[in-house]
Formats: sequence, structure tokens, C-alpha cells
Amino acid sequence: MNSQPLAERLRPRTLDEYIGQKHLVGQGAVLRQMIDAGHIPSFILWGPPGVGKTTLAYIISNKLNAPFYTLSAVSSGVKDVREVIEKAKSNRFFNTVSPILFIDEIHRFSKSQQDSLLGAVETGVVTLIGATTENPSFEVIRPLLSRCQVYVLKPLDKEDLLALLHRALTEDVYLKTLNILVRETDALLRFSGGDARKLLNILELVVAAEENSEKIEITDQMVVNRLQENPAAYDKGGEMHYDIISAFIKSIRGSDPDAAIYWLARMVAGGEDPEFIARRLVISASEDIGLANPNALLLANACFDVLKKIGWPEGRIILAETTVYLACSAKSNSSYMALEKATELVNRTGNLPVPLHLRNAPTQLMNELGYHNGYKYAHDYEDHFVEQAYLPKELLKERFWIGQENPAEHKLIEQMKRLWGDRY
Repeated sequence: MNSQPLAERLRPRTLDEYIGQKHLVGQGAVLRQMIDAGHIPSFILWGPPGVGKTTLAYIISNKLNAPFYTLSAVSSGVKDVREVIEKAKSNRFFNTVSPILFIDEIHRFSKSQQDSLLGAVETGVVTLIGATTENPSFEVIRPLLSRCQVYVLKPLDKEDLLALLHRALTEDVYLKTLNILVRETDALLRFSGGDARKLLNILELVVAAEENSEKIEITDQMVVNRLQENPAAYDKGGEMHYDIISAFIKSIRGSDPDAAIYWLARMVAGGEDPEFIARRLVISASEDIGLANPNALLLANACFDVLKKIGWPEGRIILAETTVYLACSAKSNSSYMALEKATELVNRTGNLPVPLHLRNAPTQLMNELGYHNGYKYAHDYEDHFVEQAYLPKELLKERFWIGQENPAEHKLIEQMKRLWGDRY
């Protein structure tokens, strides 16, 4: 078998070979247009593992014929950043395109490391491409974030994964020499979880176990059996980290404190970053518990703050307390679902005009145009409420927030019914 990993052998070299992320690099998409025009801004690619962040950075560099520098946020210091910037300045004399500086796991860069990038990014000495699996707003400093676009990469969907599987079997120099028949794909897709690298690692594992056979028939049961025999074999690069945090959050969502504590213990034993766990608890408190128990968000946020103050190993006790509390708490995703529904409508209807009576009127001209006219100040009325339209007229019959059945939200629903009547 080829000594080079399958995922590396199949790494795309051009945008036409690149699979997935059509919303960014498909024909006519925003990033594709900038790449084709030969000019890109500094940006950060945010998405889960195995969706093509690093590959996309290399493709862009090749397409623009730009000098390419890369730094690891794990092993590079401020000195390394400054050395790369000096090299980039030298290269500008020989190339009209700004050198590209690619930083993987940019969320792991310290504040001082990020500060050292600011001047070079702002003046165009380098075009920064950062890659992160974490929400950039958590760990990327605001001045740097304001100088970068943020593009969100999505897990690969079924169509993308099947296209990648077909490419592996028909184009890989080694696999295409074997007699491989894929009878079932459900297990391959399920275990890959939208991660291209994981899919190829699993395929490589299954084929390696059968490569002496005249014919390799891949079935769901074969995939399950191979992964059970060697559960770490397809976890190259540490992707199990994401599976465990997923199990942790789903256990909290499912109100199982025993399972949640077990997965927390697995992360603690494995040396997981405590702040990574704490951030996930904050998100869970809002997404999965929400209005059913608003105190959950307060406790999760306190957990995050206290963890920074007291550090490790005592911080694990704070994580345990918060985990059990969230798992045992009443659950509601009504606010999350309201936002999802509203966002879908915004994407469908576009930028509908703000009603005149709700607009700000800081100038005389705006006053003359009727901005703010007819607005009723709620505090001037009984119960600090007066019925008036707050949505664009096209959306007056739309409902986004649907309260759920729990004691806390029941009070909110009753309040809305009292004020708005049949609307709620």
C-alpha cells in the first residue's frame, strides 16, 4: 500500500477539484469571485475538522501565484511571526501580489502573537488566512478580527462525501488498481460525520484489512467491524476530540447527568483545554436550556470566568458542578429556534425596509421625510405597553418565537397573551 496517506494523495490542487463549500467557492460565490479576480482580503476560515480549510489556503496561494508562509499556532512564537513578516516584506519587491501567511489553529495564538500581526495585515505586507475550529470571536482579538473577513465552512453533505468517495476509488493511484465494490455507504457516511479526512481514513482502514483479497466488497457491517477492532485508526489528527465533546453536549441536552459527567471525565483525563469545555457549556446553556431556566446561562458564564481565575486542576470541580446543573435543568430551545426561523426568512425576503415610525431621525431631513413619525413610546402607556407594528408590513403575520411547555416560559407566554391577545 502507498506509504503516503490517502487523504494527502487526494488533496485537491485546484478549485475545480475542491469538494464542498459551494456557498464560498462555487461558481459566482463570493470567495470564488475574489480569487478569480486575483485579489483577496485577509480572512479567517471557521469550520469543523476535515472540511478543507488548509487545502483551500494552498489552492488560493497557487491560484494567485503568491509567496506562501505558514505558521503553527502551537509551536510558533512572536519571534517566528516577526521573522515571517520580514521575509514577506523582502518578497514584495519581487512579486506584486501580497504574500499569504497561513496560520492554522489561529485561536491558539496568544494576544501578543496576534498583536504582532496587526501592522502587517493592516498595511498589506501579508494577506492573512487563518483557520480555526473555534468561534473566532472567542479567541481572536477584536483589532485583528475587524481587519479580517470571517467565512464559515460547513461539514460536507452526503452528496459531497459520495463525490469524494467516487474520486478516491477512480482516481487514487493505488485504490484504482484494486477490485473494490462499495455495496453500502451508510456506515461510511455516518462515521465520517461530514469530515472528508475521516471518510478517507476509514476507507483506507477498511481497504488495508482486505487488500490481499481478489475482490473487496464494502458493506456497512464491514465498516462497523473494522472500526470496532481499531477505534483509533481512523482518528488521525485527534478528531475523537470532537466526537467526545459532541457526546458531552448531547448528554446534557438529553438530561443525563451521569453520561455528561462521564464524557467530562474523559476530556479531563485526556488533557482537553478546560476553556474549550467551558465555552461549550455556555453555548449549551443558551441553546438547549434557554428560557426554561435563564439562570443556567449565568452559572455557565460564571463557570467560564472562575475557571480563568483559579486554573487547573481545581477548575475541573467547577466544570463538574456546571455540567450536572445543566444536565438536570429543564430544557428549551425556543429562542434558538426563533432565531433560526427568523434567519431563514431574512435569507428568503432580503432587506425589507424598516417602518418609518421605527426609524432613527438624527437629522432635519430625516424628520422632514417622516422618520420616527407615529412612534408610540411604550412607557407613556399603562403597563408600559401599547400595541403597534414592529415588523415590516410584509411580515406582520409572521411568528418566530413559540414558547415551550415549562414553568418559566409559561409565565412569558401568559404575559404575551395578556398584552397581544390572539397573536400569541
